[in-house]
Amino acid sequence: MCALAVEEVVQESVRRFLSKPRKMLIDGHWVDAASGKTIAVYNPATGEVLVQVAEGDSEDIERAVRAARRAFESGPWHRMTPSERGRIVWRIGELIDEHAQEFSELESLDNGKPLKIARIADIPLASDQFRYYGGWATKILGNTIPFSGAGEFHAYTLREPVGVIGQIIPWNFPLLMAAWKLAPALAAGCCVVLKPAEQTPLTCLYLGELLQQAGVPDGVVNIVPGFGETAGAALAAHPDVDKVAFTGSTEVGRLIVQAATGNLKKVSLELGGKSPNIVFADADVESAIDGASDAIFFNHGQCCCAGSRLYIEKSIFDKVVEGVAENAQEIQLGAGMDASTQMGPLVSQEQLERVSSYAEAGLAEGAEAICGGRRFGDRGYFFEPTVFINTKPDMKVMREEIFGPVVTAAPFSDLDEIAAQANDTPYGLAAGIWTKDVAKGHRLAQKLRAGTVWINCYNVFDASLPFGGYKQSGWGREMGHEVIELYTETKTVCLKL
Repeated sequence: MCALAVEEVVQESVRRFLSKPRKMLIDGHWVDAASGKTIAVYNPATGEVLVQVAEGDSEDIERAVRAARRAFESGPWHRMTPSERGRIVWRIGELIDEHAQEFSELESLDNGKPLKIARIADIPLASDQFRYYGGWATKILGNTIPFSGAGEFHAYTLREPVGVIGQIIPWNFPLLMAAWKLAPALAAGCCVVLKPAEQTPLTCLYLGELLQQAGVPDGVVNIVPGFGETAGAALAAHPDVDKVAFTGSTEVGRLIVQAATGNLKKVSLELGGKSPNIVFADADVESAIDGASDAIFFNHGQCCCAGSRLYIEKSIFDKVVEGVAENAQEIQLGAGMDASTQMGPLVSQEQLERVSSYAEAGLAEGAEAICGGRRFGDRGYFFEPTVFINTKPDMKVMREEIFGPVVTAAPFSDLDEIAAQANDTPYGLAAGIWTKDVAKGHRLAQKLRAGTVWINCYNVFDASLPFGGYKQSGWGREMGHEVIELYTETKTVCLKL
């Protein structure tokens, strides 16, 4: 089939998916919300409604948790061999690749990101999560322990699935965040209730259809769209949920922790950031300019690890700032489905108002926007890529997470000074360093209080690399072998010989 014919088939498939209200997945069945309510899902490029989606609340969460508990306690998932479970998890990744174009179009329409970015980043990274953790299913190991006390004993540990997991994901990378959560939980043998963000539920619901095709048993994964204050709160507080995994803002993360205290469920959090990106005078300046631009403008700045605080050594400050500003002004804004688009809209009217208010606050406090600083156009939720200079450490734009295409630039003089400035934040998710001096890069990396430090690169992700934050950027790590620990319990067995 020629490329044009394939594209037409994909577009027709997406149109069919959007042609009727989408239901939620509970216990292997696609069902309406118990209340009968729906959520309007908008195209952020136009502000128009794409489709209505079932609006889950506490009653739907109750149904989903019961299904997950039943599947965990008496269903086939827990009794499968690790090899059987791994093959199913791997198959999910294959199916994502087989439907990559449908996922890309849905992600672009729903989230606003450029179609080409979804195709080369979001979708392949998501499928790779399932392949990576499909392999991990057979490698979750315990240990034998030499007994050091008196007597003869045989002691060993087992790693067993935590149980029923509540997973709450954000709207900035809808499919990828679902993959980050689902793949390791399934590999470990857990059962899941997944709540996608109300703004961007479409690729999660499409994924639900593929989970069934892959052979995931009924009740093992339940997908309940809904608002955070209703469905999300009910999931976090539910007494029969053994663990909640959340990605989102630090403010909501605190609410998750409070809700989890009822049954002292385990909690993992991947939260906000205000990440420093540090450019030394000895860096490859052109690479650093492009890297600093990508660090803040990728995904419209809607990244928890965005390099939103740009620190530049004084001798090259003007050159780097001018270069980043030139890059910003050349970015083509438009609808994600437009082939010429380099940056799409923000995800919602609420997010547009948030970013706009921060830009206004920066100007009011004396910062200078050398480019951008305002809404773009009068249709959709577009905001211009923005570079602020003349910033001070106590400004809101320097202290608080904006979650938009807004970077603040400030000069520095030496390594110790910049380490202190970079760490002067309640966050600690990520950081970037640009230098040709490898020793300097490693020395500074050790000083930075951040879960990921990129040197001469930024936004590099792989399923094998743990990701998470220090301080108020979260608890625990996603990806890599470390995430398996979040979805397993350690059991010690001791036998007297």
